[in-house]
Amino acid sequence: MFNPSRDQARQFLFDTWRKHLSHQPLTDLEKLTLAVLFQHPEYHTMLGQPERWQQQDWPPELGETNPFLHLSLHLAIEEQLSIKQPHGLYELYQQLCLQCGDEHRAQHEVMDGLTEMIWYAQRYQTPPDPTRYLNVLRRKLGQVEQPNATDAAAATGSNTGPTH
Repeated sequence: MFNPSRDQARQFLFDTWRKHLSHQPLTDLEKLTLAVLFQHPEYHTMLGQPERWQQQDWPPELGETNPFLHLSLHLAIEEQLSIKQPHGLYELYQQLCLQCGDEHRAQHEVMDGLTEMIWYAQRYQTPPDPTRYLNVLRRKLGQVEQPNATDAAAATGSNTGPTH
C-alpha cells in the first residue's frame, strides 16, 4: 500500500507540476494528478514554488483550505471511482454529476462525504464507515439514508461515540 509522508505527497505534486512545465514524460498517476491540477489554477503559482510552500501549514482554525489536502482528496476520490469502492459511490457520483452539471463540482460534493467520514472516525476513534460517507451524498441527492455501522453500534450500546 502506498502511504507517503506529508512531505512525500507534497513533493509528488510539485514534481508532477515541474515535469509538466518542462514537458517531461509523465507516469499514469502523474497524468491523473495533472488533470486534477488543471482543475485548480488557483494552485499553479504555489506548485511552482516548492521552496516556499513545502513546509507551510494550514491550521483548520484559520479557516483556510490546505491546497495539498484538497488535491490529495481529489486523487483519493478519483481512485475510489476507478475501482467503484466503496460500493455505491460510483452510482451516487454519477447522480451528483447530473445534479451539479459538472464532474468537478460533483467531486467537491463527494469530498464533503469523504471528509465527514474521516473526521468522524478520527474524532470518535472508530473505523471509517463508508455508509456515513455515502449518506452525505444521499442527503445531497434528497435520497433516503442507510443505517450506518456507528449508529447501529450505538443503538445496541456497543459504541460510546455520538449517534449522529
